[in-house]
Amino acid sequence: MQRHIYNCNDGCPVESTLQIISGKWKSVIIYHLIKNKVCRFSELQKRMPNCSRRMLSLQLSKLEKDKIIEKKIYPVIPPKTEYKLTCFGQTLTPLIIEMEKWGRTYNTINLEGN
Repeated sequence: MQRHIYNCNDGCPVESTLQIISGKWKSVIIYHLIKNKVCRFSELQKRMPNCSRRMLSLQLSKLEKDKIIEKKIYPVIPPKTEYKLTCFGQTLTPLIIEMEKWGRTYNTINLEGN
């Protein structure tokens, strides 16, 4: 998907943000990298058991292309790959943490409502 820089009419900064973090897994990946600083591919898989290996790989590639995360490959056998947020990616921390807080509140309300 080609990224667009919007000519900032009302609402377009939100569109710009959503094109980077939208989808079921990107924000979750960013969340785990905020909480753990560095994660190997296998660690992310364990933390996200409902995300297929292929989907995780695809989402990591997109986040890397958008300069949100960086990937480091160690020349060992078997290959070791680590992911961490870039400085630019770290600027998403307040947004993702607020999403975490909102989600906890929503889950609590939902549990109490049943």
